Amino acid sequence: MSEIFVYVEHFQGIVSDITYMCLAQAQQIAKSNGGNVVAVLLGHNIELLSKDLFADEIITVSHDSLAEFTYDPFAAVLAKIIQDKQPGLMIFGDTSIGSDLAGGLSARLHLPLVSFCKEIKAEEGKLRFVAQICGGKIFAEGDLKECTSLVTLSPGKFKAKDGKTTTTPKVSAYSLPAFEKSRITLKEIILPSGEDLDISKEEILIGIGRGIENEDNVSLAKELADALGGELCASRPVIDQGWLSTSRLVGKSGKTIKPKLYLALGISGAPEHVESIEESEMIIAVNTDPEAPIFNIARYGTTENLLDISKELIRSIQKVKGG
Repeated sequence: MSEIFVYVEHFQGIVSDITYMCLAQAQQIAKSNGGNVVAVLLGHNIELLSKDLFADEIITVSHDSLAEFTYDPFAAVLAKIIQDKQPGLMIFGDTSIGSDLAGGLSARLHLPLVSFCKEIKAEEGKLRFVAQICGGKIFAEGDLKECTSLVTLSPGKFKAKDGKTTTTPKVSAYSLPAFEKSRITLKEIILPSGEDLDISKEEILIGIGRGIENEDNVSLAKELADALGGELCASRPVIDQGWLSTSRLVGKSGKTIKPKLYLALGISGAPEHVESIEESEMIIAVNTDPEAPIFNIARYGTTENLLDISKELIRSIQKVKGG
C-alpha cells in the first residue's frame, strides 16, 4: 500500500467530523501495512483548513470554481488526481457528498467501490473491508482489490479526535486541471432559520421514529422530554411528515449528536441514524421489534409499547421530582 488518500469534506470553513474519522482509519492502515496518508483538499481560500489534518501530506486545489461543492468540477479534479497519483486506496466519508463523488468516480474510472464501510482491516498483508448493508442487519466482508479502491466510510469505529494533529503536515499545491463547465449552478444555500435549537449541543435527547405512529403522539414524547429536562429530535420519517422541523433531524443529512442520554422511541436503527448517535454516552431503545438494529448499540432496551413506557416514565419522573 503506497499511498492512502482521504477526501477532505468541509462546509463554510469547517472540516467535517467524518473527514477526521477517515484520516484515523487511514492512519491505522498505514501503521499496519505501511504507506503514506494523503489528504486531498479542494475549495477556495482553504489554507486554514489544513492545519490539524492528521496526514503525511495534503494535496490542495484552490480555485473560485471550487468555492462551493457541485459534482462536476469536484469529480473532474479528483479523477485527474487519482489518475496521476494512482493511490492504493481512497477513502470518502459515507455522506451525501462522499457517496456522490465515490460513486461517480467509480463509474468514470472503472474502479471498485465499497459503500457503507464500517472498517478496513489489515490481515496477512491484505486489506479486508467490513460493510453494513440491508438496513444494518447484515455485515459483508471481503478483500479490497489490488488496484485503486474507493471506499465510503461510515462513522462509528473511529473517533474524530484521532484524525487530528497539532503538527501541520506538508502541503502540496496541485494545478487545476481543465474540465467542462458544470451542468449545475449553485444559486443559494438555505440554512435553518435559527429559530430552533442546535440538538448537537443538547445533553438529553428523546428521539422519535416511525413507531410514534401519528402526530398526536408527538406531544406525549414532548411531555417526556420536558420531564427529563431534554429536547426532542427525530429520524427521517418523522421529519418528512412535518411533525418536527428539519433542524431536529438526526442522521446522515441531519445532525450528529453526542448527548449524555439518548432515548430512542420507535426508531429501528438504520445505518444513517445509528452512525449519528454512536458517540452518545447512554443509549436506551424502545422498539416492539426485538430484531431492530438499534438494540445492537443500546445499553438498555425494551420491546414494550413506547406509548405505555412514555406515560409510565412521565409519572415516575414527576413522582421523583415531587409532582
